[in-house]
Amino acid sequence: MSEDSSLGTDGLPPLREVVRKHGLEPKKSLGQNFLFDLILTGRIARCAGPLEGVTVVEIGPGPGGLTRALLAEGAKRVIAIERDSRALPALAEIAAHHPGRLDVIDADALRFDPVPLIGTGPVRVVANLPYNIGTPLLVGWLTGAAWPPWWESLTLMFQREVAERIVADEGDRANYGRLGVLCGWRTEAHILFDVAPSAFVPPPKVTSSIVRLTPRRDPLPCSVQALETVTRAAFGQRRKMLRQSLKAAVPDPARLLAAAGIPETGRAEEVPVSAFVAMAQALKVT
Repeated sequence: MSEDSSLGTDGLPPLREVVRKHGLEPKKSLGQNFLFDLILTGRIARCAGPLEGVTVVEIGPGPGGLTRALLAEGAKRVIAIERDSRALPALAEIAAHHPGRLDVIDADALRFDPVPLIGTGPVRVVANLPYNIGTPLLVGWLTGAAWPPWWESLTLMFQREVAERIVADEGDRANYGRLGVLCGWRTEAHILFDVAPSAFVPPPKVTSSIVRLTPRRDPLPCSVQALETVTRAAFGQRRKMLRQSLKAAVPDPARLLAAAGIPETGRAEEVPVSAFVAMAQALKVT
Protein backbone atom coordinates (compact mmCIF):
# COMPACT_ATOMS: atom_id res chain seq x y z
CA MET A 1 0.00 0.00 0.00
CA SER A 2 1.11 3.55 -0.65
CA GLU A 3 1.19 5.58 2.55
CA ASP A 4 4.01 7.55 4.09
CA SER A 5 4.78 7.65 7.79
CA SER A 6 4.91 11.44 7.57
CA LEU A 7 2.08 13.84 6.83
CA GLY A 8 0.12 13.17 3.67
CA THR A 9 0.02 15.55 0.72
CA ASP A 10 -3.07 17.13 2.28
CA GLY A 11 -1.19 17.91 5.49
CA LEU A 12 -3.10 15.33 7.54
CA PRO A 13 -1.58 12.30 9.32
CA PRO A 14 -1.38 8.87 7.64
CA LEU A 15 -4.54 6.83 8.00
CA ARG A 16 -2.85 4.07 9.97
CA GLU A 17 -1.82 6.67 12.54
CA VAL A 18 -5.37 8.04 12.63
CA VAL A 19 -6.78 4.57 13.21
CA ARG A 20 -4.34 3.89 16.04
CA LYS A 21 -4.97 7.26 17.66
CA HIS A 22 -8.75 6.86 17.71
CA GLY A 23 -8.93 3.10 18.30
CA LEU A 24 -10.71 2.48 15.01
CA GLU A 25 -10.38 -1.27 14.67
CA PRO A 26 -12.74 -2.30 11.82
CA LYS A 27 -15.97 -3.89 13.02
CA LYS A 28 -17.25 -6.91 11.13
CA SER A 29 -20.78 -6.19 12.39
CA LEU A 30 -20.69 -2.87 10.49
CA GLY A 31 -19.22 -4.39 7.33
CA GLN A 32 -16.09 -2.25 7.75
CA ASN A 33 -13.02 -2.75 5.56
CA PHE A 34 -10.79 0.33 5.57
CA LEU A 35 -8.76 1.61 2.62
CA PHE A 36 -5.41 3.02 3.72
CA ASP A 37 -3.95 3.56 0.24
CA LEU A 38 -4.43 7.26 -0.49
CA ILE A 39 -3.38 6.76 -4.11
CA LEU A 40 -6.26 4.31 -4.53
CA THR A 41 -8.77 6.54 -2.77
CA GLY A 42 -7.68 9.39 -5.06
CA ARG A 43 -8.32 7.18 -8.08
CA ILE A 44 -11.81 6.36 -6.82
CA ALA A 45 -12.55 10.04 -6.24
CA ARG A 46 -11.45 10.92 -9.77
CA CYS A 47 -13.81 8.28 -11.18
CA ALA A 48 -16.66 10.57 -10.17
CA GLY A 49 -15.40 13.18 -12.64
CA PRO A 50 -14.25 16.75 -11.95
CA LEU A 51 -15.51 17.71 -8.50
CA GLU A 52 -15.08 21.48 -8.50
CA GLY A 53 -18.43 23.00 -7.55
CA VAL A 54 -19.89 19.58 -6.72
CA THR A 55 -21.47 18.43 -3.46
CA VAL A 56 -20.56 14.83 -2.68
CA VAL A 57 -22.55 12.51 -0.44
CA GLU A 58 -20.34 9.81 1.07
CA ILE A 59 -21.62 6.80 3.00
CA GLY A 60 -19.51 5.10 5.64
CA PRO A 61 -16.36 7.25 5.54
CA GLY A 62 -14.74 5.45 8.50
CA PRO A 63 -11.36 7.08 9.23
CA GLY A 64 -11.78 9.32 6.18
CA GLY A 65 -9.44 8.05 3.47
CA LEU A 66 -11.91 8.59 0.64
CA THR A 67 -13.22 11.74 2.33
CA ARG A 68 -9.75 13.27 2.18
CA ALA A 69 -9.41 12.29 -1.48
CA LEU A 70 -12.75 13.87 -2.38
CA LEU A 71 -11.74 17.13 -0.72
CA ALA A 72 -8.28 17.03 -2.30
CA GLU A 73 -9.91 16.60 -5.72
CA GLY A 74 -11.79 19.85 -5.20
CA ALA A 75 -15.27 18.88 -4.01
CA LYS A 76 -17.12 22.01 -2.97
CA ARG A 77 -18.63 20.13 -0.05
CA VAL A 78 -18.71 16.59 1.29
CA ILE A 79 -21.64 15.30 3.34
CA ALA A 80 -20.25 12.23 5.12
CA ILE A 81 -22.80 9.93 6.78
CA GLU A 82 -21.27 7.69 9.44
CA ARG A 83 -23.08 5.53 12.00
CA ASP A 84 -19.93 4.44 13.88
CA SER A 85 -19.47 7.06 16.59
CA ARG A 86 -15.86 5.97 17.06
CA ALA A 87 -15.00 7.54 13.69
CA LEU A 88 -16.50 10.94 14.43
CA PRO A 89 -13.42 12.47 16.13
CA ALA A 90 -11.19 11.45 13.20
CA LEU A 91 -13.65 12.97 10.73
CA ALA A 92 -13.89 16.11 12.87
CA GLU A 93 -10.13 16.58 12.42
CA ILE A 94 -10.59 16.48 8.64
CA ALA A 95 -13.46 18.96 8.90
CA ALA A 96 -11.26 21.34 10.92
CA HIS A 97 -8.55 21.05 8.26
CA HIS A 98 -11.06 21.96 5.53
CA PRO A 99 -13.29 24.63 7.14
CA GLY A 100 -16.80 24.77 5.73
CA ARG A 101 -16.31 21.90 3.29
CA LEU A 102 -17.08 18.77 5.32
CA ASP A 103 -20.33 18.05 7.13
CA VAL A 104 -20.22 14.89 9.23
CA ILE A 105 -23.61 13.34 9.95
CA ASP A 106 -23.93 10.82 12.78
CA ALA A 107 -26.66 8.63 11.30
CA ASP A 108 -27.59 5.31 9.74
CA ALA A 109 -27.52 5.86 5.97
CA LEU A 110 -30.42 3.42 5.50
CA ARG A 111 -32.64 5.72 7.54
CA PHE A 112 -31.20 9.15 6.77
CA ASP A 113 -32.33 11.38 3.90
CA PRO A 114 -29.52 13.71 2.79
CA VAL A 115 -31.68 15.68 0.36
CA PRO A 116 -32.58 18.51 2.80
CA LEU A 117 -28.84 19.16 3.24
CA ILE A 118 -27.59 19.18 -0.33
CA GLY A 119 -28.47 22.74 -1.33
CA THR A 120 -27.98 23.88 -4.92
CA GLY A 121 -25.64 22.65 -7.61
CA PRO A 122 -24.71 19.16 -8.80
CA VAL A 123 -24.68 16.31 -6.29
CA ARG A 124 -22.85 13.00 -6.67
CA VAL A 125 -22.69 10.00 -4.38
CA VAL A 126 -19.23 8.49 -3.95
CA ALA A 127 -18.65 5.74 -1.42
CA ASN A 128 -16.82 2.63 -0.38
CA LEU A 129 -20.10 1.13 0.75
CA PRO A 130 -20.19 -1.25 3.70
CA TYR A 131 -20.90 -4.62 2.12
CA ASN A 132 -23.90 -5.32 4.34
CA ILE A 133 -25.90 -2.26 3.24
CA GLY A 134 -24.68 -1.60 -0.30
CA THR A 135 -27.52 -3.24 -2.23
CA PRO A 136 -30.37 -1.83 -0.07
CA LEU A 137 -28.91 1.66 -0.41
CA LEU A 138 -28.60 1.33 -4.18
CA VAL A 139 -32.16 0.07 -4.56
CA GLY A 140 -33.39 2.98 -2.48
CA TRP A 141 -31.58 5.49 -4.70
CA LEU A 142 -33.01 3.85 -7.83
CA THR A 143 -36.63 3.63 -6.75
CA GLY A 144 -37.37 7.19 -5.73
CA ALA A 145 -40.63 8.63 -7.01
CA ALA A 146 -38.92 11.65 -8.57
CA TRP A 147 -36.85 11.10 -11.71
CA PRO A 148 -34.31 12.37 -12.70
CA PRO A 149 -33.10 11.83 -9.12
CA TRP A 150 -31.39 14.25 -6.76
CA TRP A 151 -28.01 12.70 -7.57
CA GLU A 152 -26.09 13.29 -10.79
CA SER A 153 -24.13 10.02 -10.58
CA LEU A 154 -23.28 7.16 -8.23
CA THR A 155 -19.67 5.99 -7.94
CA LEU A 156 -19.73 3.06 -5.57
CA MET A 157 -17.72 0.09 -4.42
CA PHE A 158 -19.37 -3.33 -4.22
CA GLN A 159 -18.31 -6.92 -4.01
CA ARG A 160 -17.42 -8.03 -7.53
CA GLU A 161 -20.33 -10.47 -7.68
CA VAL A 162 -22.80 -7.69 -6.82
CA ALA A 163 -21.19 -5.37 -9.37
CA GLU A 164 -21.66 -8.02 -12.05
CA ARG A 165 -25.36 -8.27 -11.18
CA ILE A 166 -25.72 -4.50 -11.37
CA VAL A 167 -24.40 -4.25 -14.94
CA ALA A 168 -25.86 -7.55 -16.23
CA ASP A 169 -28.43 -7.78 -19.02
CA GLU A 170 -30.08 -10.68 -20.83
CA GLY A 171 -26.78 -11.43 -22.52
CA ASP A 172 -25.33 -12.45 -19.14
CA ARG A 173 -27.71 -15.11 -17.94
CA ALA A 174 -25.55 -16.13 -14.99
CA ASN A 175 -25.77 -12.68 -13.36
CA TYR A 176 -28.94 -11.13 -14.80
CA GLY A 177 -31.70 -10.68 -12.27
CA ARG A 178 -33.93 -8.20 -10.51
CA LEU A 179 -31.06 -5.84 -9.71
CA GLY A 180 -29.87 -5.79 -13.32
CA VAL A 181 -33.36 -4.99 -14.56
CA LEU A 182 -33.80 -2.14 -12.10
CA CYS A 183 -30.37 -0.66 -12.83
CA GLY A 184 -30.73 -1.10 -16.58
CA TRP A 185 -34.17 0.53 -16.58
CA ARG A 186 -33.20 3.78 -14.89
CA THR A 187 -29.43 4.04 -15.31
CA GLU A 188 -26.43 3.27 -17.41
CA ALA A 189 -24.06 1.23 -15.25
CA HIS A 190 -20.43 0.30 -15.85
CA ILE A 191 -17.73 -1.50 -13.87
CA LEU A 192 -14.67 0.76 -13.89
CA PHE A 193 -12.01 -1.33 -12.18
CA ASP A 194 -11.45 -4.01 -9.55
CA VAL A 195 -9.87 -3.61 -6.12
CA ALA A 196 -7.94 -6.56 -4.69
CA PRO A 197 -8.63 -7.80 -1.15
CA SER A 198 -5.08 -6.82 -0.17
CA ALA A 199 -6.02 -3.13 -0.50
CA PHE A 200 -8.21 -3.35 2.61
CA VAL A 201 -7.75 -3.72 6.33
CA PRO A 202 -8.86 -6.33 7.16
CA PRO A 203 -8.70 -7.99 3.71
CA PRO A 204 -12.13 -9.29 2.68
CA LYS A 205 -12.44 -12.75 1.14
CA VAL A 206 -13.68 -11.31 -2.16
CA THR A 207 -12.57 -8.90 -4.87
CA SER A 208 -14.35 -5.56 -4.98
CA SER A 209 -15.30 -3.40 -7.95
CA ILE A 210 -15.94 0.29 -8.55
CA VAL A 211 -19.23 0.83 -10.37
CA ARG A 212 -20.46 4.09 -11.87
CA LEU A 213 -24.16 4.62 -12.53
CA THR A 214 -25.60 7.63 -14.33
CA PRO A 215 -29.36 8.22 -14.53
CA ARG A 216 -31.19 7.92 -17.81
CA ARG A 217 -32.95 11.22 -18.38
CA ASP A 218 -36.03 9.59 -19.87
CA PRO A 219 -36.34 5.93 -18.84
CA LEU A 220 -39.29 3.98 -20.21
CA PRO A 221 -42.40 5.02 -18.24
CA CYS A 222 -43.24 2.45 -15.62
CA SER A 223 -44.48 2.00 -12.08
CA VAL A 224 -41.61 1.06 -9.78
CA GLN A 225 -43.94 -1.09 -7.70
CA ALA A 226 -45.27 -2.93 -10.75
CA LEU A 227 -41.76 -3.55 -12.10
CA GLU A 228 -40.61 -4.90 -8.74
CA THR A 229 -43.66 -7.18 -8.59
CA VAL A 230 -43.02 -8.60 -12.05
CA THR A 231 -39.29 -9.11 -11.57
CA ARG A 232 -39.76 -10.66 -8.13
CA ALA A 233 -42.13 -13.24 -9.58
CA ALA A 234 -40.10 -13.87 -12.74
CA PHE A 235 -36.72 -14.31 -11.05
CA GLY A 236 -38.12 -15.89 -7.89
CA GLN A 237 -38.51 -19.11 -9.89
CA ARG A 238 -36.05 -18.44 -12.67
CA ARG A 239 -35.77 -22.06 -13.73
CA LYS A 240 -39.43 -22.14 -14.63
CA MET A 241 -41.02 -20.78 -17.79
CA LEU A 242 -42.59 -17.35 -17.35
CA ARG A 243 -46.09 -18.72 -17.89
CA GLN A 244 -45.60 -20.48 -14.54
CA SER A 245 -43.38 -18.14 -12.54
CA LEU A 246 -45.48 -15.04 -13.27
CA LYS A 247 -48.50 -16.64 -11.59
CA ALA A 248 -47.01 -15.31 -8.38
CA ALA A 249 -47.82 -11.81 -9.70
CA VAL A 250 -51.02 -12.33 -11.67
CA PRO A 251 -53.43 -15.28 -12.05
CA ASP A 252 -53.21 -15.27 -15.85
CA PRO A 253 -49.70 -14.33 -17.05
CA ALA A 254 -50.69 -14.63 -20.73
CA ARG A 255 -51.83 -11.00 -20.78
CA LEU A 256 -48.46 -9.75 -19.53
CA LEU A 257 -46.49 -11.95 -21.89
CA ALA A 258 -48.58 -10.88 -24.88
CA ALA A 259 -48.14 -7.21 -23.99
CA ALA A 260 -44.36 -7.68 -24.03
CA GLY A 261 -44.26 -9.96 -27.08
CA ILE A 262 -42.69 -12.77 -25.07
CA PRO A 263 -43.42 -16.44 -25.79
CA GLU A 264 -45.03 -18.33 -22.92
CA THR A 265 -42.05 -20.68 -22.94
CA GLY A 266 -39.65 -17.81 -22.26
CA ARG A 267 -37.57 -17.62 -19.09
CA ALA A 268 -36.69 -14.59 -16.99
CA GLU A 269 -32.99 -14.51 -17.86
CA GLU A 270 -33.84 -14.22 -21.58
CA VAL A 271 -36.06 -11.15 -21.26
CA PRO A 272 -34.65 -7.64 -21.94
CA VAL A 273 -35.36 -4.71 -19.64
CA SER A 274 -37.80 -3.17 -22.13
CA ALA A 275 -39.94 -6.31 -22.05
CA PHE A 276 -40.03 -6.34 -18.25
CA VAL A 277 -41.19 -2.72 -18.38
CA ALA A 278 -43.92 -3.68 -20.88
CA MET A 279 -45.13 -6.44 -18.55
CA ALA A 280 -45.12 -4.04 -15.60
CA GLN A 281 -47.16 -1.55 -17.62
CA ALA A 282 -49.70 -4.29 -18.45
CA LEU A 283 -49.81 -5.36 -14.80
CA LYS A 284 -50.63 -1.85 -13.69
CA VAL A 285 -53.44 -1.62 -16.25
CA THR A 286 -54.79 -4.92 -15.02
